[in-house]
Amino acid sequence: MRRLSLPKFARYQLLVHLAALIPLAWLIFDAARGNLGANPIQAVEQRTGKYALILMAASLACTPLNTVTGWRSVLRWRRPLGLYAFVYAALHFLTFLGLDYGFDVGLIWLDVAGKRFILVGAAALAILVALAFTSTGAAMKRMGRRWKQLHRWVYAAGGLVIIHYAWAVKADIRGPLAWGALIAALLALRLPPVRRWFARQRVRRRLQGR
Repeated sequence: MRRLSLPKFARYQLLVHLAALIPLAWLIFDAARGNLGANPIQAVEQRTGKYALILMAASLACTPLNTVTGWRSVLRWRRPLGLYAFVYAALHFLTFLGLDYGFDVGLIWLDVAGKRFILVGAAALAILVALAFTSTGAAMKRMGRRWKQLHRWVYAAGGLVIIHYAWAVKADIRGPLAWGALIAALLALRLPPVRRWFARQRVRRRLQGR
């Protein structure tokens, strides 16, 4: 009997989905077991925000990884990783709106007026909403060149997320600075001169390997 096996690409895609969903399963498990500490709402907010940042950085890393290595298959991971980043960012925001404030618009407005990091986080989420809802093949065809222009805003979202993170933690900003440096490095690797330099290096290595 022939053994059925997934194609290599399908296996990689499965790993991407598992890696993105495991943190959510872990969070649900901890919530069910009462392992979220003395302030469970804050724990959910912090963890969903952290997972959103990690997955956004992973999505942004796909193109630079292709630039450096020439590995084209990794480009197919950008959309699922970006969509999962949006899911965790939405959960982060809904936890704030629902569990913290019970969707009380008046109370939320009073609190937001004095907290810049909330406004910045909401702006980042608004960009991610636009990107998520235009991430389909149909949207790409319909928008044409404008699709790429819109999706370059993901780096603006990344910058806003870093500012949101830094203003939220207030005192120890080493974490936000490290993530900001990573986002900046990934953006630098997308610049045309840098991409051309790496392309020349890959061609040179192939020629030397013959």
